[in-house]
Amino acid sequence: MDQKYEAVIGLEVHAQLLTETKIFCGCSTKFDAPPNTNVCPVCLGHPGVLPVMNKKVIEFTVLMGLATDCEIKERSIFARKNYFYPDLPKGYQISQFEEPICEHGRIIIELKDGSKRNIGLTRIHMEEDAGKSIHDQGFDTLIDVNRCGTPLMEIVSDPDIRSAEEAYLYLTKLKQIVTYLGICDGNMEEGSLRCDANISIRLKGETKLGTKTEVKNMNSFRNVQKAIEFEIERQIDILEEGGRIVQETLLWNADQNKVLPMRSKEEAHDYRYFPDPDLMPVIVDQKWKAEISKMMPELPEKRRDRFIEQYSLPRYDADILTSSRDLADYYEKVLMVTDDYKSASNWVMTDVLKIINDRKITVAQFPVSAENLGKLIKMINENIISGKIAKEIFPEMLKTNQDPNEIVKEKNLIQITNTSEIEKAIDKILSANPKQVEEFLSGKDKVLGFFVGQIMKETKGKANPGIVNELLKSKLESKREQ
Repeated sequence: MDQKYEAVIGLEVHAQLLTETKIFCGCSTKFDAPPNTNVCPVCLGHPGVLPVMNKKVIEFTVLMGLATDCEIKERSIFARKNYFYPDLPKGYQISQFEEPICEHGRIIIELKDGSKRNIGLTRIHMEEDAGKSIHDQGFDTLIDVNRCGTPLMEIVSDPDIRSAEEAYLYLTKLKQIVTYLGICDGNMEEGSLRCDANISIRLKGETKLGTKTEVKNMNSFRNVQKAIEFEIERQIDILEEGGRIVQETLLWNADQNKVLPMRSKEEAHDYRYFPDPDLMPVIVDQKWKAEISKMMPELPEKRRDRFIEQYSLPRYDADILTSSRDLADYYEKVLMVTDDYKSASNWVMTDVLKIINDRKITVAQFPVSAENLGKLIKMINENIISGKIAKEIFPEMLKTNQDPNEIVKEKNLIQITNTSEIEKAIDKILSANPKQVEEFLSGKDKVLGFFVGQIMKETKGKANPGIVNELLKSKLESKREQ
């Protein structure tokens, strides 16, 4: 970005809440149901029907407000947002306008240089989703109204974001919070987390906001970052060439890596908001607020700091292990079996996450239970098996989640700690490799690694490495002294 300009970015994020039913009726919110099956007269807007508020939606939204230091309004109201669109059967969307449930919060992001930034939240409010227009099935436009009435939480940031990277970090943190709270799965590909970006630029030092454009249709955090980077450069090029930024809505085209105009916004659209006459005000008194706050889990930053302090983990490990609530839970379940915090961290960050990423599965779908992984680590520490044998057992555990103790017994993999047995293997290897023995005696200590490898091979990886090293050095040193 040209150094004489600065970007001013605000993000509007719609998070689909993880309720079993819709916001104002009992229809299912299940994703991928056959078109137009999760519907009823209420979400289709038939005459004479009345919406009934889903209590869970209020609790989830207040929980998000508490997690982001928002002011929770004791009284908030629903409004009708009026506009015509084929996938909006009622002709209006129930949302919140002048009196949202949460205001003036913040999300703290951490930049690459370690500095932190507060991104203000203008508001968090509840609303219902509209349906879906499908344009890619030939010449006709098809309408699926399954999503009508699906509960959404809209999170509107202040225009505090100054770069595409900050926008990416903000979204990552926001997703982490909603998934930790268990109120949204954060899946952008399935539409349960959607983001629109309002972008403008101005000369550095200027306080007046420039003309903004709105970018839509971004289905991943990386696409949000790319779209913002592109739009910032596009606006700079226009101003540098003496042009004028036009307020408009743009669509991000991921295939072409550029934004394309959707519609002009020279005139602000009049949605004719007015209070919904069918819904009572939402009253969140101190008692209910206190009850909701008891549902608050340990949030990512606090959990990370606790991992560092309680388990003496490096910051890098703690960051990865607490990146998701499920992963942090899995790690702590491993520690219910073993108290080797660092080994447990290494296994989870490498062996466990590798399988999860390769197979594109969730932590919940990972086939080895935390208890069995803990048992495996404990067996290494108790010298029942070597680390090498553990790496051979792990693929077997992935197939069946079998107790590692049973696998070790079945395959006769118990570690050899009998010194006389290990001495026999050492003597055999030293006798078979006189040249390497001479190299050691002439001062080449590096050859020790060769001997250890050969001895482990001879014992099929079952010899205790510590005992091997100790006896091997003793025997070689005695040869050196002769």
